[in-house]
Amino acid sequence: MAEREAQKIVQKAREYRTKRVKDARSEAQKEIDDYRSKKDEEFKKFESEHTSGNKKAEEDASKDAESKLKDIKSIGSKSGDKVVEDLLKMVTDVQPKVPQRVGVP
Repeated sequence: MAEREAQKIVQKAREYRTKRVKDARSEAQKEIDDYRSKKDEEFKKFESEHTSGNKKAEEDASKDAESKLKDIKSIGSKSGDKVVEDLLKMVTDVQPKVPQRVGVP
């Protein structure tokens, strides 16, 4: 009879310990989830603050590139025909010359 009483007490202690371990695990998981969500929010806030600066820089760079491209196109439309004419003239009117460094044998 004393053994049965002792077994019941030991069994209750094991059940209590098992329950406490499960409770501790669930509490730890809850803390981990809370911490993770907090850090995710902090990261999203940080990312949104710093990404907006990058977007502005990208927009500025895009505007600058567009203006330079317009300048290049306008210059090309003004003097493009002369450049093409000069290139064709150089290609078709070839005048071979001996380089100065090469000596005549």
